[in-house]
Amino acid sequence: MERRESEITEQEWINKIYTGGAAAYKDFVKAYYEHVYRTAYAVLHHHQDAEDVTQEVFVQIYRALPEYRNQGLKTWITRITVNRAIDMRRKLARQKVTVAQDEQWIEEHAQQADSTTLSTEQAIMLQERKVFIQEELDRMPEHYKDVIHSFYIDEKSYEEIASELQLEKKSVESRLYRARLWLKRHWRREDFE
Repeated sequence: MERRESEITEQEWINKIYTGGAAAYKDFVKAYYEHVYRTAYAVLHHHQDAEDVTQEVFVQIYRALPEYRNQGLKTWITRITVNRAIDMRRKLARQKVTVAQDEQWIEEHAQQADSTTLSTEQAIMLQERKVFIQEELDRMPEHYKDVIHSFYIDEKSYEEIASELQLEKKSVESRLYRARLWLKRHWRREDFE
């Protein structure tokens, strides 16, 4: 009769992973996935971020396994997870600050664009920039494009967007936040200066 994964000792896990390779590691991930996810979620309070950290943790554990020194497998896994989740929380906090700065930059440039004292050269440059931005927006995933356009172009509130897209207000906030992160990852700021 085969023992359940939770009954395998830590040394047996280590031996099983070393001798069984990827297949054995897959069993290990299955056995500890819920623990790692719950630990990450306790720090981050966000499903997708906790999922991301969980994936990263198992990659880190696999790489760090040769350095493991029998200090309590579950404790070691928990420490790695908590550290990775805290790193993610700090990274997200920095991104929020950067996104806020970018929003301020966009607002300032939009106010300049509204000015009626634009020269012909400025008007042409503004038009070229609008075309460029529209082309870049067209590259965005559809579900991000909808909220970005509704919020920034149509200037609709979260409630209006939620009603229009038949979503919860929290979902609109989440999509808008993730859309901004997508923009940060795929756009270079110098393209818009």
